[in-house]
Amino acid sequence: MQTSRSIREQQRIYAERLLVALGEQLAVRGVTHVLVITQNGRPALDVTDSRCRMRRVFVHLPFCWFYWGDQQDERVSFLQMASAVDRIEQAAREGWREGEQGDLSVDLNKMLDAYRG
Repeated sequence: MQTSRSIREQQRIYAERLLVALGEQLAVRGVTHVLVITQNGRPALDVTDSRCRMRRVFVHLPFCWFYWGDQQDERVSFLQMASAVDRIEQAAREGWREGEQGDLSVDLNKMLDAYRG
């Protein structure tokens, strides 16, 4: 079990590094953001839009996405950082969509446990 914790910790560190890099690029463009760690230990960027509303930008490592909701237009590949920064800046300047922020997180360990039993 120690190995899986180590892998999870490495993934968290990698996600945090991606968010720091994203934040640095957003700062250059004047987009307000703060790096946070959620209650369940997930790193995220709190990004403020043009109407002073905040959304959390998360990293989805299996699909290589930054995402800020569960809609198709609320995710972008982090493999092309410049394009990702452009898209997130655009979304923040246009304003986040109304309503609650959707989440794409899936606990793959729970799915694996279901098939082991």
